[in-house]
Amino acid sequence: MSRWGRGLQNGWGELVTAEGEALAADVVVPVPLHRDRQRERGYNQAALLAKPLAKKLRLPHKALLLTRTRARPDKQVLSLEERWESVRGAFATRPGSQVDNLRVLLVDDVLTTGATLDACARVLRDAGAKSVVALTVARAVRNPLPSTVAW
Repeated sequence: MSRWGRGLQNGWGELVTAEGEALAADVVVPVPLHRDRQRERGYNQAALLAKPLAKKLRLPHKALLLTRTRARPDKQVLSLEERWESVRGAFATRPGSQVDNLRVLLVDDVLTTGATLDACARVLRDAGAKSVVALTVARAVRNPLPSTVAW
């Protein structure tokens, strides 16, 4: 693991420890990619973040708890409303998955609109999860600074 990766892992571990009950969890679950995207990319960045975090927190890493049932359209051409609509119904728990009364720590790389995390959290709650808290590495900026800003 790179120094950056270890730093991120340590920072997240410290955050979760410091926040105590607000971020308490029984299991760490990465946001899944659609199987076509996973095959194309060769990895799931959320799973790469979630696995060492779960290890540091001594929690189970359940990469197969959630599945993406529908591929996402290209985000570049979607409006805000279309992004939310595109993930509605796009996730499911895998058959036989035990979710009842679990506190889930959901991990993704970037929070753009919140639609993906919302869709995943709804599926987990509907399946019986006690709570769902999400962590991301970054958050997209809606209105980035113009390139001519003077500091």
